[in-house]
Amino acid sequence: MKKNIAIIMGGYSSEYKISLKSGNVVYNYLNKEKFNLYRIHIFKNKWVYVDDADNETPIDRNDFSIPKDGNSITFDCVFNAIHGSPGEDGLMQAYFELLGIKHTTCNFYQAALTFNKRDLLSVLKPYGIKAAPSYYLNLGDTINEIEIIDKVKLPCFVKANKSGSSYGITKVYKSSELKGAIETAYKEDDEIIIEGFLEGTEVSVGVLKLKGITTVLPITEIVTENDFFDYEAKYEGKSQEITPARINPVQLKNVTIAAKKIYDVLKMTGFSRSEFIFIGDEPFLLEMNTTPGLTTASILPQQAKEAGIELSMLFEHAITEALS
Repeated sequence: MKKNIAIIMGGYSSEYKISLKSGNVVYNYLNKEKFNLYRIHIFKNKWVYVDDADNETPIDRNDFSIPKDGNSITFDCVFNAIHGSPGEDGLMQAYFELLGIKHTTCNFYQAALTFNKRDLLSVLKPYGIKAAPSYYLNLGDTINEIEIIDKVKLPCFVKANKSGSSYGITKVYKSSELKGAIETAYKEDDEIIIEGFLEGTEVSVGVLKLKGITTVLPITEIVTENDFFDYEAKYEGKSQEITPARINPVQLKNVTIAAKKIYDVLKMTGFSRSEFIFIGDEPFLLEMNTTPGLTTASILPQQAKEAGIELSMLFEHAITEALS
């Protein structure tokens, strides 16, 4: 009997447009002979099922079902394609856990932890995972520019702590630019992380469970035309993504070990994509995404293709793992 699969997309953050693209790719590539697929748009003002004619039916949030002809359609599994809140920060995961509905991403604690860059780096530090020097601010904190620059040096990055797709991020070269960068980051989040600039090769590492085994996909090297891997570089073609990455065997071994260790230490499930920068042969962790982009141009699908995994199989594996 065919399983009912809800593909959730959209979300509450600036990333909703990318999420809609990802969700539609999942919808188009998953095997409709094997699954009954339902596109669900999750927005602050509405949760709706969207059919192929773009008609919308409100979701019953009491049990996450679609009311139909006096009955309701319920789901065996949810494919989570929401980037940012509430799909990547643990809110949807906690909701589905309360309802007893299986889903393709990690559990709510792991989602909340990985979405919070500074908490994630703090948790991983005792396990030997290296990161750039950093300084933290909460909205309302006194901004001591001398103290910040003394700790992280210049240039540095000012980032929203809980945001993706490079929203709210600025590269700062002069102390006079710091205040404006902080204001930009506060537009995305009330917590900020300021990190020292690391000069080196940037790579992106996809990890997933395949038949219960933690699997590191071929690694992607990021070469940006811009000053750093910002929104334009990510989504508007201003970067080269080279898979497999042009790194030496020691770097490959070190980053593979680090990415697998992070995934296993955190007891992750589903897809993850971690970004690292090499200083010499040592990988330094920048961040981890638990609902990475799934468009045909996105990094994780590129890596899967290099590993011989077509998109339809990549998405089917995620459902199989979730249901196992």
